[in-house]
Amino acid sequence: MTNNDFTSALWDTADKLRGSVSAAQYKYPVLGLVFLKYVSDLFDAQAKVIRHRIAEPTSDYYIDDPETRERAAAEFAKDKTFYDQDNVFWIPASAHFTTLLSQASAPDLAQRLDRAMGDIEAENPRLKGVLYREFGRLELEPGKLGELMGLVAGIRFNPEDHGSRDVFGEVYEYFLGKFALKEGARAGEFYTPKNVVNLLVEILAPFKGTIYDPACGSGGMFVQSSKFKDAHQAKLGRRGDLAIYGQELMAATRRLCLMNLAVHGLDGNLGESYGDTFGNDQHKTLRADYVLANPPFNISDWGGERLADDPRWVYGIPPKGNANFAWLQHMLARLSARGRAGVVLANGSMSSQQSGEGDIRRAMVEGDVVECMVALPGQLFSNTQIPVCLWFLSKDKAPGVNGRIDRRKQILFIDARKMGAQRISRTQIEFTDAEIEALGQLYHRWRGTDFSDGAEYADELGWCYSASLADVEKHGFVLAPGRYVGVVAADDDDEAFGEKMERLTAQLAEQMAKGAELDAVIREKLGALGYGV
Repeated sequence: MTNNDFTSALWDTADKLRGSVSAAQYKYPVLGLVFLKYVSDLFDAQAKVIRHRIAEPTSDYYIDDPETRERAAAEFAKDKTFYDQDNVFWIPASAHFTTLLSQASAPDLAQRLDRAMGDIEAENPRLKGVLYREFGRLELEPGKLGELMGLVAGIRFNPEDHGSRDVFGEVYEYFLGKFALKEGARAGEFYTPKNVVNLLVEILAPFKGTIYDPACGSGGMFVQSSKFKDAHQAKLGRRGDLAIYGQELMAATRRLCLMNLAVHGLDGNLGESYGDTFGNDQHKTLRADYVLANPPFNISDWGGERLADDPRWVYGIPPKGNANFAWLQHMLARLSARGRAGVVLANGSMSSQQSGEGDIRRAMVEGDVVECMVALPGQLFSNTQIPVCLWFLSKDKAPGVNGRIDRRKQILFIDARKMGAQRISRTQIEFTDAEIEALGQLYHRWRGTDFSDGAEYADELGWCYSASLADVEKHGFVLAPGRYVGVVAADDDDEAFGEKMERLTAQLAEQMAKGAELDAVIREKLGALGYGV
């Protein structure tokens, strides 16, 4: 059985055990138990690592005498120092997965699990306030929790066989995605499809510096950025380094993110606590090199009334009824002098003229902070049918750190609405790896970055176009790629509301006029045949 087959089978069985408990409530204990199994397995594996080090002549811990070495191995395996130095969490014997599994039939298993999670947090400050400790409140039928533990026991995390962090990450990300499908719209609070995250990261290419996500959810942007950095170190011949900052509104989702970071061996500053990024910004002095975010679309209750005079609104006061341009300006305010941002937003942000949004968009274009716009296909998200796009912002489009080619007063438009060749369900598609690479290379060639394959950028009808700000002005500062790449999309998703209504009204009037003409011809023919009409 492959890892994918096993993960799928694990999910199917776990979901059956869920019974009447909602997916929103169930995901936390399931992910908590998988995490417990992971840290317990790595804790056990560390004893073998210690034994290997003291037996390896080139190691600083090498012990020549076999008897002394054996005694030392037993002692060192009890010493927390040898775990901390390798970023391995210390697991008390009473909180170890196998210990709790042996008590799976106990009527107070839920309470024992809560205590175990508390003990692990007490021994590992990085996990303080992170782990799920509400098993006792879970409304599962008797015995179900023990069955779930038995199921999770089948996962093996062994560093000698495979990269355990990667395997855990696969299970974790797979479960988050499946819970997102189960929860529908609620899942937008914590999950962005992996292929959308990959596309953002592929274009933004975070490698060295500070990375920030003001609506970080379960932390997928951070994890994928770290993977990108690791994958490109050898290719570029230099070491990358990313300092992680983020903020999350929901307390439970913030814990998912911290757990996700911990699993992947990443440290992150998510502020002092959960909270509203607009009203309780916990990183006011941050100036990040990269911002990646999928903020909530079109939210109306973002507190705009209280923040009308906020210094973040450099390009105009965002409308009280829609936070899209508040998000964009917040991210611009958190960018360093060379910083760049990649943001997922609803398509309406590209063309809306309501409540001053058109004026803000125009000011951003004239301020030369919009670098690239990507129109995405529908059905990428499991939790919304709203068509979405990607905004890429930049504080520095001149030749230098961000790319060799001077792109000041230019914007790259990419129309990817016909992509998404891989269907994963009746209602959802995703980009293939080849499509993500093609989209990323399109940007990197245009900008002349270190991540480019060296080919020369060229405009391509129906696909991409490098527009001047004068071009954008001719289009009324509407940023929908379909306006620039040379092919009008059939669905007109990016057409401004007023223009669409005008076009449809004209079409209806034309059809009614033709209908009236046809009616007159029919009446004339029937009259000639002697029928009274």
